[in-house]
Amino acid sequence: MDYKREIDHMRLRHEVTRDELEWLLELGDEPTEYLFQSAREVCDEIYGKKIYMRGLIEYTNYCKNNCFYCGIRAAHVGLSRYRLTNDRIMASVVKGYALGARTFVIQGGENPMDSDESILEMVRLIHDTYPNCAITLSIGERSKESYQKFFDAGASRYLLRHETGNRDHYNKLHPANMSYEHRVRCLFDLKDIGYQVGCGMMIGTPWQDVDCLYDDLVLIQELNPHMIGIGPFIAQSDTPFAMERGGTVDMTLKMIAILRLIHPKVLLPATTALATIDLQGYEKGILAGANVVMPNITPREVKGRYTLYDGKHGVDIESEEQIVELKTRIEDIGYELCIDRGDSLVE
Repeated sequence: MDYKREIDHMRLRHEVTRDELEWLLELGDEPTEYLFQSAREVCDEIYGKKIYMRGLIEYTNYCKNNCFYCGIRAAHVGLSRYRLTNDRIMASVVKGYALGARTFVIQGGENPMDSDESILEMVRLIHDTYPNCAITLSIGERSKESYQKFFDAGASRYLLRHETGNRDHYNKLHPANMSYEHRVRCLFDLKDIGYQVGCGMMIGTPWQDVDCLYDDLVLIQELNPHMIGIGPFIAQSDTPFAMERGGTVDMTLKMIAILRLIHPKVLLPATTALATIDLQGYEKGILAGANVVMPNITPREVKGRYTLYDGKHGVDIESEEQIVELKTRIEDIGYELCIDRGDSLVE
C-alpha cells in the first residue's frame, strides 16, 4: 500500500475507516513520520506556529466516584484530600495571568460538597477580575441546569472526557452506578448550551482495542467538539488497575495525528500524561499535531495530592519555572508559546 497516497487521501476527506485506523496504528517508522508531518502541516495551515497555553488549577481532589483507573477515587481512603479556597484559587489565577495565561482550567473531582452556588461564586470571581480571559470548567457530570448557570456566570468552556466511546468498554472502566449514556448526554447538553466543549480518552486502557478506538472516532465525529484531550493510560498504585500495563507514546502520538487530520480545526493538547511517560512528550505531541499545553499553576503544596496516576510530571516544580521551561522547549522546535485565549476555530 502506498502510505503517502493513503494518508494524503485521509487528509483531504477528513475521515478514516475502521480498517484504515488499524493500518495507521501499525505503521512503521517512515510512514509514521509522514503521518506526523501531515498532521503538523494541517495544524500550521490553520493555527500557524502558535501553541496555546492554559493555566491548570486542580482545585480539589475530593471525588464521589470510583473510576477503576483514577487515583482520586472515593475508595482511596489514604489520600489527603483538599479543596482550595476561592482566595487561593484567585492567587493562582493572578499568578497565571502574570505569566501569560489567558485561559484558566478549573479542574477537580466530582466533589459532593461543592454546590452550584460555590462553583458560581468561583466563576464570577474569576470572570469579574479578568473578563478578557476564558474560564474552562472540568468538574465532571452535572445537570443541564447547573451547566447553564455556570455558563451564564462566565464559564465559556467545559472539558469532560468521555474516556471511551464503547459502552461495554466504559462499563469495564467504571462501577455500575456510572452510566455511559449519562456521560455522553452531558457532553451534548454542554454543546447545546453553547460551551466550547472538550471531550477525550485515554490510550492503552485495559481491554481497549481497535474497535474501541474507532468507536471513539465515531462519537467524536457526532459531537464535533472544540477540543479533544488524549493521553496515555498510566496506572495508579492505589487503584484496581495498579498492575495494568500503561499506554504507549507511539499509539498516543498516532491518535493525536489522526485526530488532527480528521478534525483540522480542533484544539489538541500535548498532555501532562504524555510528558510523564516521555521526557520529550510535549515536543513530540506538538510535532504530531497538538497545539495546546496546560502548565499546572496549582499551589505547589497540593500539586502532589492530585494523584490521577503515578509519577505525574511537574508536581515538584513551581509554575513560573515550568512555564519558562515550556516556552524555551517550544521555541526550540520552531513554535511560539503565545499569550492568547486560543479560542477553537471549530464552528
